[in-house]
Amino acid sequence: MIDRKKKKWILAVCCTFITVCSVFYESAVRVKAEEAWPLGPEVQGEYAIVMELETGTVLYEKNAHTSLYPASITKILTALLALENSKMEDLVTFSYDSVHKTEGSGIWRDVDEVMTMEQCLYALMLNSANECAYAIAEQIGGSLEGFVQMMNDRAAALGCRDTHFNNPHGLTDEEHYTSCYDMALISREALKNNSFRQLVLTKRYEIPPTNKHPDEITYLKNHHKMLFEGEEYYYTSCIGGKTGYTEAAGHSLVTFAEQDGMTLICVVMKEENATVQYEDSIALLQDCFEKYRTLPIAENLDEDLLVREPKNDFFRAGTFADIDKNAKVVLPKEVPFSDAQMEVVLDAQSPETAGVLQYSYGGRIVGQASVKRIGTNVPVFPFGLNQIGEAQEEDKADGKEPAKQQAEGEKPSKEPVSQQQETKAIDQENTEKGSEEKKFGVSPKIILWI
Repeated sequence: MIDRKKKKWILAVCCTFITVCSVFYESAVRVKAEEAWPLGPEVQGEYAIVMELETGTVLYEKNAHTSLYPASITKILTALLALENSKMEDLVTFSYDSVHKTEGSGIWRDVDEVMTMEQCLYALMLNSANECAYAIAEQIGGSLEGFVQMMNDRAAALGCRDTHFNNPHGLTDEEHYTSCYDMALISREALKNNSFRQLVLTKRYEIPPTNKHPDEITYLKNHHKMLFEGEEYYYTSCIGGKTGYTEAAGHSLVTFAEQDGMTLICVVMKEENATVQYEDSIALLQDCFEKYRTLPIAENLDEDLLVREPKNDFFRAGTFADIDKNAKVVLPKEVPFSDAQMEVVLDAQSPETAGVLQYSYGGRIVGQASVKRIGTNVPVFPFGLNQIGEAQEEDKADGKEPAKQQAEGEKPSKEPVSQQQETKAIDQENTEKGSEEKKFGVSPKIILWI
């Protein structure tokens, strides 16, 4: 069993190692001047944002946190909540309130008419049907008020700070508002849902005869003009979105576009007219696709960032950590991955995640990757290191052969001294490397023992 003095020595070495790594990394980062984030295009509207889907990085913003009336782009959240809390085959019955307490766009349903949730959702997102939004809300929330509470709870959980919803459809209400940034957050979450993606990408849909319209097929057409080839505002990379308009809100437009493996969310609000909302959206999307790219973190990471098999008797051999293979950063096309500044955020509490590699550039976070512990059941030491003494006790309790101990009466091992010398040598080598990297501007390499 490792005695108290030896445990303290291990702890001291660990603390020293982590401190040296942190100081070395921070000093190396300081010598690298932060590049300016590229300027965006001039647009006619006053409120806009472009967000990259996977990282959540804001590529462009203009008054993005100003609270405004959203109009029908509200229905993005209504659709998301419906998809999360129902099945497509669920039956929805239209109440008196859903029919008579809505106005504006709709598909003219009758009281007690029955449709499936799927049919309601396509009417909601393609034809912006307000009565369908109301009926969905009553179905999911039990009442309009119950659904509105769900909307606000979900928005808050996503990090929305400029938002308060008061209805499921977006008709003007002084207590119903949001911002370009918050709508981008909501849209980002919605796009994680494949059924939602299918809804907004669909150009046309037919609702078969119902109990109140037994001889009538209801034809739906998506209002988003960037989806239709041959139309004035057709945009080849568009994969859907949502339109919105009321006299008080003006024109609002959410657009999703995908090109070269990168997906963008563009939100413009309070535009002067429909023409401007499309012109601004296309200009913003095209500019961002031309200027930015995403890069997989795992493929661009220095190979020696993680020590996977520490040559140290206090650690068990094997792979101890792995990086999220799907994690990416988004950067200007001319900027190499090595120019992004990395911060190591350790997590001593999670049994699975050792921490996060967080990348920034141009004054904003551009991506992050989780570092997960794998390949060992050894208890986690507070600094992310494995404490062998406790592990051996567990092995003994499980009937396993414990690691070789010092025999009784045997001379004290000089291993700690050699380990100490080895640690000093490593520290000296890191110091020398740090000096060279600081001098020549080479990107820093951080060693994590997980």
